[in-house]
Amino acid sequence: AAPAMAPAQAAQAPAQNEVLPGYWEYTTSAVGQRDTEQKCVRPSEINRFFGGLSTRRWQCAYPTREVGGGNARFEGTCTDHKNRRVNIRLTGTYRPDSFTFRGGAQLARGTPYLPASITARRISAQCPANAEYF
Repeated sequence: AAPAMAPAQAAQAPAQNEVLPGYWEYTTSAVGQRDTEQKCVRPSEINRFFGGLSTRRWQCAYPTREVGGGNARFEGTCTDHKNRRVNIRLTGTYRPDSFTFRGGAQLARGTPYLPASITARRISAQCPANAEYF
């Protein structure tokens, strides 16, 4: 009986560490700017939301992405509408309904990283009718 149970347990384990779709509120803080946004994240968008969190001001891409077991590390760049680029490094923890990443933002090559963070929490499984989608 034990071998028959093992695959079912293995199938359930990743779900405990996956970030869930739904209505999310997240706050980004970097380079002297702090923004809080609320977005509806569809199941098809959860990987893009969690793995490349962007805001109204910044579009971000994280080529270095290590995620697993409730811990994550991201390194990449964010670009604003004026084509200004910022290097980003973040590490932290996540659960299905929240995550907190801290690290730094580098304005120019060779300069120190300034403190940066992203905190997010899932407000609800269902999105309100007037929700903005991610």
